Amino acid sequence: MAKSKKIDVAATEALLELLKKRFAAHAARHKGIAWEAIEEKLRKTPATLWSVNEMELSGGEPDVVILQDATVFCDCSAESPKGRRSTCYDQDALDARKEHKPADSALGMARVMGVDILDEAQYRALQELGKFDLKTSSWIKTPAKIRDLDGALFCDRRYDTVFLYHNGASSYYAARGFRAFIKL
Repeated sequence: MAKSKKIDVAATEALLELLKKRFAAHAARHKGIAWEAIEEKLRKTPATLWSVNEMELSGGEPDVVILQDATVFCDCSAESPKGRRSTCYDQDALDARKEHKPADSALGMARVMGVDILDEAQYRALQELGKFDLKTSSWIKTPAKIRDLDGALFCDRRYDTVFLYHNGASSYYAARGFRAFIKL
């Protein structure tokens, strides 16, 4: 049975209160943006609110940020979201594994959640707002020419530097997940 893409009134109010507190606690992430405008957009778009809730439930700690001139909710958890780790890159990579398959893929989970994964530029922009993935790593959107050769890209932050790496798309690790965003 398909999962309902609506959250009830009580859950909506609890989520909005949590997001409002996080928004206030991290004002530097979204200078010049008023919470009231964000809340209004969320209330008018239940599908977006549902996706933000999925980000929260999977450990993403979503907050409002500006990525490439767009106002988005983006995962701002210190480490790659716990509920989205141990995933290979995409469905093709998952299908290619003959044994020891992970439960899901990063792109598959993102699709179900109604969100996108960050690309390299977005990941680096997020890192300008804080220090993320000091102990974990996150899959990022991979160009087709790399993916066509069975590769995939991921990033992390070590030694106060953001690093870009490659790996086989079918690989998965307990410390690698993905960061997501959804436009408002």
